[in-house]
Amino acid sequence: MSIESHIAELKRKHGELEKKIADAEHRPAADPLELRQLKRRKLLLKDEIERMRTATRH
Repeated sequence: MSIESHIAELKRKHGELEKKIADAEHRPAADPLELRQLKRRKLLLKDEIERMRTATRH
């Protein structure tokens, strides 16, 4: 898998997490722990995407 395709896959997963977070936030009985976990995973993906972008620039 090329770096570009790997970044694209990470972006897709990031978008899926954004949707899951938005859905969870709009539920009346949203689980705060679940939201925290989803947001953490999303942030980790964002960090990985940025690391890979930086690595491809050098």
